[in-house]
Amino acid sequence: MSASTTVPPRASQTHPCARCGAPVALDVGLCERCNPLGLRDSSSSQVHGTVFLGIGLAVAGLAIAAHLAVAGIGPFSARVTAVTAGAGAGRVVATIEIRNDGRAAGRATCRITDPRDAALANGELAYSPTVAAGQSLTFEQDLGFGTPGRPLSVVCTGP
Repeated sequence: MSASTTVPPRASQTHPCARCGAPVALDVGLCERCNPLGLRDSSSSQVHGTVFLGIGLAVAGLAIAAHLAVAGIGPFSARVTAVTAGAGAGRVVATIEIRNDGRAAGRATCRITDPRDAALANGELAYSPTVAAGQSLTFEQDLGFGTPGRPLSVVCTGP
C-alpha cells in the first residue's frame, strides 16, 4: 500500500472590497454585491493619473496664492545715510534709508557691503521693518565690519 499525502487546498489571496469590505480576489476592486453588472474597475493608471493631476493643481494653486500674497511689494531703493561707531570693538552702526516704490506694504532684504571690497568678503544681510507703499523710513543696522564715517553700499530687494 502506498501512503497518499493530501495537499491542503491553497487559500486564494484576497483584499477587502473597496465599498463594503467583503473579501475579493486581488485583481478585482468590488465584490458581486457592490458591482452586480460586473463593470470594469478603474485601471491603476487612471487612479495614479487622477492623483498626479490633483497634486499638480494643488502646487499650481499654491504658486498663484504665493504670487498674489507678494504682488505689488517693491521695488525698493535704499541708501546708507550714516556710518557711526557701534557698541564693541570693530562694530559699526549703519543708518539706512529705504523707500518702497510698490503698491503694497512689505519688508525688504538688504545686503550691506563695503564698496572698496571688490571680493565682497565683508557684507551682511539686514531685514527692513515693514515699509508702507510709496513711503520711506530709516532704520539702523549693527554691523561687524566697516569704519565710522566711511561709506557703505546697500541694495534692498523685495520678496
